[in-house]
Amino acid sequence: MRKLYPEALADQSWDNTGLLLEAPFDPIRRQMNSVLLTIDLTKAVADEAIERKDCVVVAYHPIIFRGLKSLTLSDYQQQSLLRLALEGISVYSPHTAVDAAPGGLADWLADIVTGHLPNPEPSTHTAQQATAEETIPEEGEANEGSGTQTPSEQPAEEKKKPQRPRPRMQRTYSKPTYPSHQPLDASKTDLEACSVDHTRSVISPVTGIEGFEGAGMGRLVTFNEPQPLTHLVERIAHGVGSPKGFPLAIPQGKQVEDIQIRSVGVSAGSGHSVLKGVDADLLFTGELSHHEALAATEKGQCVITLFHSNSERGFLSSVLKHKLTATLKEEWERVRKEEAEREQLTDEWEDAIKDEDVLVECSAQDRDPYGVVILESSKQEGKPMR
Repeated sequence: MRKLYPEALADQSWDNTGLLLEAPFDPIRRQMNSVLLTIDLTKAVADEAIERKDCVVVAYHPIIFRGLKSLTLSDYQQQSLLRLALEGISVYSPHTAVDAAPGGLADWLADIVTGHLPNPEPSTHTAQQATAEETIPEEGEANEGSGTQTPSEQPAEEKKKPQRPRPRMQRTYSKPTYPSHQPLDASKTDLEACSVDHTRSVISPVTGIEGFEGAGMGRLVTFNEPQPLTHLVERIAHGVGSPKGFPLAIPQGKQVEDIQIRSVGVSAGSGHSVLKGVDADLLFTGELSHHEALAATEKGQCVITLFHSNSERGFLSSVLKHKLTATLKEEWERVRKEEAEREQLTDEWEDAIKDEDVLVECSAQDRDPYGVVILESSKQEGKPMR
């Protein structure tokens, strides 16, 4: 991980990256030569790693942010760390080092917004208001064109009549849905990443790290030709695992279908610290607060958020899994050769270095805390954004 994403790339003013838990190695009860990738190290992910007998969990978000005065089972996160240590499983966190690296998380998101869908790209339409026949009038209201008089037009004797009870609408809600964990390769999506002509720059550069020129936090994408916002919505949906929906904020008085985007500010996770002050038509990030999004739309900007970790999770299966697998195979082969030359190896060590296999997998249990619940039986799907 340090070869791919040096800790010097991380924002060390607040972040806590690197080896957070180093479990003792016991060759007699050694784990598999396998790594489990996750965004968050939850109890469910810890259970998964223990069951799989992984030797390392690479958790993008640090489970330890601040100094600890104790480690006890009464704290749920500390409980996971203690259980993993007991099983001989270590924990590594790269976090903002992955954000800043060239070809890292920020570039992956930029590749998505500059991707291309089969021609012509699908149109995205806002939900239409229900027709007069579909709506159920509120008390005292009348359907337009129905011939029913409003209260001010009704004779006095009719006004005194009791109102007809409003019929109850039965509503059925879906189970919470989450983006797919499937790798976003050519066989899984029709999005051709990074295929629309554009220029790209780093918003907050990180310099002085040899071999990592062009590193930094966030990316500013400027298209050669303006792109319809509807196309960007489609690209993002395809690129991050086809979620059932995600928040979109646009300036009041505008229609989604009419908006053209020339530039996009990109940042994973909580993007305000990176994107504040960025002059871009669209801000694309994991999350912004209510007031941050409101300030952006008041300035005429649009905002797309995905829920925090949904802007990060797809990178694990699309990019990190493959890069880490290739690097680990090279490194493990080197270590095996060096150890084989040592004298007086124990039987357990000899058995360990004979194992050629290296496996990197993404957690099946990792997901964002928020899912999308869909109202399935409502006749009106939503209100047009104006």
